[in-house]
Amino acid sequence: MPAVTDAAALNAAADEAARERAALLVIAAGVAAALHIGKLPPAIPALQAALGLSLVQAGFLLSLVQLAGMSAGVAFGVLADGLGLRRSLVSGLVLLALASALGGVATGAPMLMLLRALEGFGFLLVVLPAPGLVRQLVPTQHLSRAMGVWGAYMPLATASALLLGPLVIEGLGWRAWWWTLAALSALMAWVVLRRVPATGAGPRPATLLPWTQRLRHTLAARGPWLLALSFACYSGQWLAVVGFLPTIYAQAGVAPALGGALTALAAGVNIIGNVGAGRLLQRGWRPPRLLAGGFVTMGLAALLAFGDWGQPPALRYAAVLAFSAVGGLVPGTLFALVVRLAPGEHTLSSTVGWMQQWSAFGQFAGPPLVAWLASRVGGWQYTWVATGLSALLGLLLVQRIAHALATARPAA
Repeated sequence: MPAVTDAAALNAAADEAARERAALLVIAAGVAAALHIGKLPPAIPALQAALGLSLVQAGFLLSLVQLAGMSAGVAFGVLADGLGLRRSLVSGLVLLALASALGGVATGAPMLMLLRALEGFGFLLVVLPAPGLVRQLVPTQHLSRAMGVWGAYMPLATASALLLGPLVIEGLGWRAWWWTLAALSALMAWVVLRRVPATGAGPRPATLLPWTQRLRHTLAARGPWLLALSFACYSGQWLAVVGFLPTIYAQAGVAPALGGALTALAAGVNIIGNVGAGRLLQRGWRPPRLLAGGFVTMGLAALLAFGDWGQPPALRYAAVLAFSAVGGLVPGTLFALVVRLAPGEHTLSSTVGWMQQWSAFGQFAGPPLVAWLASRVGGWQYTWVATGLSALLGLLLVQRIAHALATARPAA
């Protein structure tokens, strides 16, 4: 009898390990999708030289990928629930592969812009169902840690694109960069189909509600709104600071290669906060405490990084690193809270979609606001005012989240 029990325990442990490996593949698929978001900035000079893109057209290429998230994030979340989580993820990877492969043969800006918008839709089909799929694959006791790792998918992809993109483009050209990421997305689609089960260990709704009810349930609940608005407060200021670093360094006379490396590091350390949030939540830290710590640090670090107090450059850069690293506590915690504040199991993807929609809005609105402020005052020294207001609004939302958690359904 003990031998039978031991064998059952070993089989259960092996099955749990296999599911956790599958969850890591889902996260890797998110990184592969996010690489398409980050692939454009290092390619802009090459695109301008090869296709004659104007600076305005380059700006549209940067923003078009956010079109899908801004206009239809929650709708695509509902679609992902209806398609099935794994099927949605694979479909998104295939769409990204096709759009990027075709982008590699584009001969002008209009075609590239159209394909860039399609990449935005493919990106949504990957990242919206991913948290729900991870939720199914990972045991409840490891869920907070896994969601923290998932929250790092975007900074990891951004840093990788900033580091690898220039090397590939310089050696093989921008078209090879597009085709490389197309091949990676296609490979990830195949791996997910082979290695990720269609359903996991977590609970599934017995019947899937009609999409209109899922949408209504999502938007009628306060939890998705609090998560989404908090994400907008975070994403807008993070992209405004990290996105303008190359410009700031170029104006300061820093060599492009060094400026790119410094920016990649600033983006990459965001992973520390995301992963740290998951580990701290698993150890019993309260989510509002982590969110408040992230927003407060972002506000103070931006003040130190951009305020004109005579700080040495090294101290300013250290503040930028703290801004990104500790700020990473915010998305890592927000993703972990989806399973607590979504109206139900049937609305996980739509809640993530609503978060993605407001995150895209923050990324769309934050950088222009900071740029407008810099142009009005003749420099970047008041950037901390815009980011500080965003951090303050985030803190107000944290208070509401704390109240919502006190009355939320227990985590399943």
